[in-house]
Amino acid sequence: MFDHVVFGVSDYAASKVFFLKALEPLGLAIVQEGPHGIELSSDGKASLCLFQTHEKPAHLHLAFVAENRQQVESFHRAALAAGGKDNGAPGLRPHYHANYYGAFVIDPDGHNIEVVCHKPEV
Repeated sequence: MFDHVVFGVSDYAASKVFFLKALEPLGLAIVQEGPHGIELSSDGKASLCLFQTHEKPAHLHLAFVAENRQQVESFHRAALAAGGKDNGAPGLRPHYHANYYGAFVIDPDGHNIEVVCHKPEV
């Protein structure tokens, strides 16, 4: 559905480090970086773009798709190691649907970052 998502961050350097480390398990890496910020992607189709802003960013909930439950767990560990705050350990969320396996962390600007796998455990 989305080609790209762009949002401002209050500390560009901290957010860059956080997102690179937290989303590395999903294969996201820098596509380009310049005076207007950074673009991250795993497939070259959809991308996440961050830029420095002096305004207080509105809180977002960003959810990324994982190929498997191990990627959800790897994301959670990496995000916490990168300075994220736990907002929901990896696990099933059956109130969404039977195979909804997700994890949630809060990034440096207070955004709720989620990685979810919709597939049954193999």
